[in-house]
Amino acid sequence: MSLSIAIHQLSFKEDKKENLYTILSHIDDSVQYLNIFPEYCMGLSLQGLTKEYVYKNAEAIDGEFVSKIVSKTLEKDCATIFTTYLKEKSEVYNAAILAEKGKIRVIYKKIHLFDAFGYRESEIFSPGKEVTVLDFQGFTLGLAICFDLRFPEIFRIMAYKGVNLFVVPSGWYRGQYKVEQWKALTLSRAHENVSFLVAVDQTRPFFIGHSIVVSPYGYVVKEFGEEEAYFCTKIELDEVVSARKNIPVINLSKPNLYMKLYNSIFKENNML
Repeated sequence: MSLSIAIHQLSFKEDKKENLYTILSHIDDSVQYLNIFPEYCMGLSLQGLTKEYVYKNAEAIDGEFVSKIVSKTLEKDCATIFTTYLKEKSEVYNAAILAEKGKIRVIYKKIHLFDAFGYRESEIFSPGKEVTVLDFQGFTLGLAICFDLRFPEIFRIMAYKGVNLFVVPSGWYRGQYKVEQWKALTLSRAHENVSFLVAVDQTRPFFIGHSIVVSPYGYVVKEFGEEEAYFCTKIELDEVVSARKNIPVINLSKPNLYMKLYNSIFKENNML
């Protein structure tokens, strides 16, 4: 069983409506079943991501931005993973949505907010509290967003729930060693969980690009550079089956022991 994927490495602008129609036109032009877009699809201000910009542009789940993309998946008989600034009552979430054939299948709210390298995403968004897993075209798919890559715990939790394909929309900021960190983390999260991983990043001026597809064996299936790009690939479920037979780390892991050790450490350090 195989899955055809289109990766849309874009640089979103300040105008939310322009970004929306960029996404819609890319879905129109795609012939692959699953289209994946980066983090911050609604856009950024000229100064980057700011609270003022996010709160001005955030929408409820039935707003125009989400609704038009969902409708496009029905028109094109396809699936799309995209991100949005999701407004729920007084909260705003950095959320990834998987829409398929006119329906929202799942919503993932970013758990680990980007409070590093001088950025403070927690001053803009509320954190999510649940992992997101679904059966999708023969795979079991799990969603994460960007900074989540630095937290292997949630990827292993998803692997325990059967995930064999991670999709990670990202806005990985430029900076010293950031490309090296991106590659180390994406390859590690895939290989340690013996799963495919697809990480789709924004590009210049703020982000590094280098969208990447990693196999369960930990090698790069496909990677792009720093410019805007569209590329396609196909992943095979048989490769996951083969890799997990040869490297059965999920079956050999000891979650009950880890939980016992975690609790002991937390108790000793008054972290409970």
